[in-house]
Amino acid sequence: MGTLKKGILTGLQTTWTLGKIIFPITLLITVLSYTPVLEWIAHMLAPFMGFIGLPGEAAIPLVLGNILNLYAAIGAILSMDLAVKEVFILAVMLSFSHNLFVESAVAMKVGVRMTVILAVRIGLALSSALLIHWLWKGGGETATYGFMPAGSASEASSWGAIVWEGLSSAFLGVLQIALVVIPIMILIQIMKDLNWLQKISSWMAPFTKLLGIRENTSTTLASGLVFGLAFGAGVMIQAVKEDNVKKKDLYLVFIFLIACHAVIEDTVIFIPLGIPVLPLLIIRFITAVVLTAFIAFIWKQAEKKQLIHKEATYDY
Repeated sequence: MGTLKKGILTGLQTTWTLGKIIFPITLLITVLSYTPVLEWIAHMLAPFMGFIGLPGEAAIPLVLGNILNLYAAIGAILSMDLAVKEVFILAVMLSFSHNLFVESAVAMKVGVRMTVILAVRIGLALSSALLIHWLWKGGGETATYGFMPAGSASEASSWGAIVWEGLSSAFLGVLQIALVVIPIMILIQIMKDLNWLQKISSWMAPFTKLLGIRENTSTTLASGLVFGLAFGAGVMIQAVKEDNVKKKDLYLVFIFLIACHAVIEDTVIFIPLGIPVLPLLIIRFITAVVLTAFIAFIWKQAEKKQLIHKEATYDY
């Protein structure tokens, strides 16, 4: 019972913290949609955004998501009329590249270079957007955001109605986030109380071997997968210290986590946007596995060449 209570309280506190971001952003974006501001931004960015299959205004949730977090980006998306394909492209991009300042700071705290983090995250976001834009021919229908009817932004005719619409959209956005966040926090609290993280780490040892990473990275990998780069920062930093993780393994773990972290939260949080979340999870996971295994292989080949060169030098 104590676990359930802690989980609910943590969920409510998290919802309150996130709601303070989502509510004003959703309200602001809804009101701005009736002014020339968004049209000006869309016009300026249209050439680039069109290259990845998005309208110019879609730059707003991308900027908010990368500067702030996923919740801020979702708050902006909730106030826009976008096609399912466009929302899916945004979701995939944001799943790879979001909360850059906080999560990059976490990675740097552990010892990973900022340039590596930014290159991988932004590179994955742009390349995935291009592939989806080129390969997926469907998804042209208008996206429906949970409780929110599509196309509602064009109905208001007075400033009072516009503000009311913004307040309603903001409230519903926070409510939907709460319906997702609170169960997640309860689950995380259960995992903490039952010490499941250590068990998950031991189960993941064969998987880390497959990726070309040593077993002592399992705790770091498990904490990042479950809690994310930001929320699991303390666990990961401590695990790196206690498990004496080598620089190579550290980089490989974080490259994997950059592509696929907080798999529960960062996947289900997109449910209110009305997009297929299972493909989103599959794309993230497969990308993480392939990218990490490829870099591990290249790194291993480079180490072999270096070793051969050293041996040749000694023989000479």
